[in-house]
Amino acid sequence: MNPEKIRVGIIGAGANTQKLHIPNLKAQNNVEVVTVANRTRVSGRKVARAFDIPHVADSWEDVIYSDDVDAVCIGTWPYMHAPLTIAALEADTHVLCEARMAMNSIEAHAMFEVSRMHPGLVAQVVPAPHTLEFDRTIRELIGKGYIGDLIAIDARITAGSHFPQWDSPVQWRHERDLSGNNIMFTGIWYEAIMRWAGPAKTVQAVGQAVVKHRRRPNGSRTAMTIPDHLDVLCAMEQGGQMRLCVSASVGLAPGVDVYICGTEGTIRLADERGKLELSAGRRRNKNLQPIKITRNKKGHWRVEEEFINAIRGRETITHTDFATGVKYMEWTDAVTKAIRTGTTVHLPLDMDYC
Repeated sequence: MNPEKIRVGIIGAGANTQKLHIPNLKAQNNVEVVTVANRTRVSGRKVARAFDIPHVADSWEDVIYSDDVDAVCIGTWPYMHAPLTIAALEADTHVLCEARMAMNSIEAHAMFEVSRMHPGLVAQVVPAPHTLEFDRTIRELIGKGYIGDLIAIDARITAGSHFPQWDSPVQWRHERDLSGNNIMFTGIWYEAIMRWAGPAKTVQAVGQAVVKHRRRPNGSRTAMTIPDHLDVLCAMEQGGQMRLCVSASVGLAPGVDVYICGTEGTIRLADERGKLELSAGRRRNKNLQPIKITRNKKGHWRVEEEFINAIRGRETITHTDFATGVKYMEWTDAVTKAIRTGTTVHLPLDMDYC
């Protein structure tokens, strides 16, 4: 690899890849997006024309095994994340992999193990973006004892939800063969919560598919096996507990409403008039007060910059490394197991479960 120029190949150019990854990679100094492989060559040509990418590949193999590619950005659905990541790392190629990390924790562990066998390569999962602006402030408040000891995290996430849409179209998120044990946007919110309060040690869950059938493009009806309404109860490793409700099938509910409650204070992250806002209060306060975040503490999206800087040895991956990805995939599997069995599932997860 030329240390001055980094050549990136794109495998799977969906909405997020076109909105963020391709333009932000191209904006980095001495970075060139040299090739793209999409689901069809026709769609690949459209992306190449839109972003001035010089080459359209016929297959993912043509990207990964090209002598002209130093790093790949994987923007496919989760069912391809593990095979593409493992193939790329074994071909001595750096990897930026879209969330969700994998279909399940077994695949995530396999990805992690291969990355450890290639310590000179960068392996990064695209992070949960929703709370980047607030993460440092929330961590500092908790770390400095603002809330005292954690009692409970009470979170309701219904962003983008609406009343049930009967016979609505099937998307990849509804297909277990494409998304595995991932349920809606549950895993990425757990990733954010881990940044604040650490991981869970037990999981209980109930879920339902409120919309029981969806329509395929040919008009056929398909039964849904992935919940679109979910309640999870966890004991946290560092003490306290968490109740997380995630739904895509309730109407007129707050998009995001998260309370972090402790023995001395409370922090709230909530959707207020279409924008996330942070507030907090302690024993002496009658109400929660808005928290203004200074510019130097306000996080922002810099995924592609971090990826390129890590390749050049200028920083290490924090959002999100494969070790963190494995933790949220184990938790995701635990949620699925808890729904199916009605039992309490303990973490770390026994690896005989997929």
